[in-house]
Amino acid sequence: MPTYRYAGYPSAKLYDDDRKTQTHHLLWGDWIRLEGAEDDGWVPVRARGTNGWMRAEDLQEERLLEIVFVDVGQGDGALVVTPKDKHLVIDAGEGDNMYRYLRWRYNEFKNTWHFEAAVITHPDQDHYYGFKKLFEEPNVHFGTIYHNGIMEERDEPLGPSAMSGGVKYLTGIAENKQHLEDFLADEPRWRHPTKPQYDKRYPTLLNAALTNGRVGDVRMLSVNQSQRHGDRGYLPGYGPGRELSIEVLGPVDEPDANGKTRLRWFRDRPDGGSYDVGKTKNGHSVILRLQYRDVSLLLGGDLNTSAEMFILQHYAGIDEPPSSAVDEQQLAEGARVMLESDIAKCCHHGSDDFSDAFLRAVNSVGTIISSGDQESHAHPRCDTLGAIGLYGRGWRPLILSTELMRSTREREPEALAVRIGRLREMRDRETDPEKLKQANDLLDQVSNELLKRNVTVYGAINLRTDGRRAVLAYMLEQPKRKKRWDIYRLETRGNGPLGYVKG
Repeated sequence: MPTYRYAGYPSAKLYDDDRKTQTHHLLWGDWIRLEGAEDDGWVPVRARGTNGWMRAEDLQEERLLEIVFVDVGQGDGALVVTPKDKHLVIDAGEGDNMYRYLRWRYNEFKNTWHFEAAVITHPDQDHYYGFKKLFEEPNVHFGTIYHNGIMEERDEPLGPSAMSGGVKYLTGIAENKQHLEDFLADEPRWRHPTKPQYDKRYPTLLNAALTNGRVGDVRMLSVNQSQRHGDRGYLPGYGPGRELSIEVLGPVDEPDANGKTRLRWFRDRPDGGSYDVGKTKNGHSVILRLQYRDVSLLLGGDLNTSAEMFILQHYAGIDEPPSSAVDEQQLAEGARVMLESDIAKCCHHGSDDFSDAFLRAVNSVGTIISSGDQESHAHPRCDTLGAIGLYGRGWRPLILSTELMRSTREREPEALAVRIGRLREMRDRETDPEKLKQANDLLDQVSNELLKRNVTVYGAINLRTDGRRAVLAYMLEQPKRKKRWDIYRLETRGNGPLGYVKG
């Protein structure tokens, strides 16, 4: 049986057989297969598809927690790989970038692959629709699909509602697999009577997942739902006391007197205004806080100002919204006990719909923004970037963006577009079955290689940590003096918190 090690901190080098010529720059935690015995401080290895030699001191036995924020364009998508080799997909963007990345990573899904979980933070297309191709892939299985309980409907955008105590609540929440099956069985709620192209996309996606035979369970994730299932507010299997815990901090559901799950409607402003579908759907995003030993990460979906104020008040135990700068500071400090994290995924792709108090409460040293180019939202917004830096922790808070980490366009440049167009024309004119297959294969190869370069490899932001220190890194499109990765180290000094270490 082969023996495996991992590249050492913060990066390591792979050399040719002469042990002088560098062939790869490896990121901390990269898989290394040992190919033989140590020889004078050098070890023959195979890494990133290449055989070579590494210094023994650059190898480690400990596996890391790895999180990859994939460049899905305008949307969110992250892969979590735990030190115990469990794999979770948290959102998948809208297009096929996440599918392409995972297919590249997992050997084109030639063999059956089991993901422990898929987490759909909320029913917005730029978070869920990228799961479509994953649910269609015959060799991909998911143990559980988690979601926030909100269903899209044809007549009522977010399902039935009711007033209680002056607050409007969503009441048609799909708490579990049976609830979802009952909803889907009532087809007029989500299917168009004559035109399938107008069926609601989110229920259609979940229906495909339920009927493909490769999904074990479907469950709502929320603060009270987790507690009801005995998970004490945590993702099942990642409860308190474990080296890696995943706490569910949202959505904050508010059961009625009979214990029925409800989610409140959010208005277009924290202090009032009209009830807003988008604010409600986004504001009840699944919020996860990962804690691996001493390092923490917050994933906040598409939270907005109205939702953030509600969450801050909930965790600070304060009923009234702030009416002064002093009140807002107290609110942030009160909620910080639950929300403070070393690293945070920026809510809503860098939208300007955020609360300064929420950023103060999170108090992160590193922020990751998942945003897309060629979109009309201008994400990330200028004032958002400024506020993240202003309220970030330490002497030089880090801001990384999937959009900014990739300078090549997400889609093909003009010259390649012309080539692909010509290949398509040649294919469309072809009548010979064998030559038609060859043309299709060539077209797929060109398209796949382009997206592999532009999206799969470049733009992804890697977080790796042993629970004591961490690196945030992305691959450079033009290596400089054999440096393939741009790496930012996060370490502690004495008894202080995790902080950026330059150099």
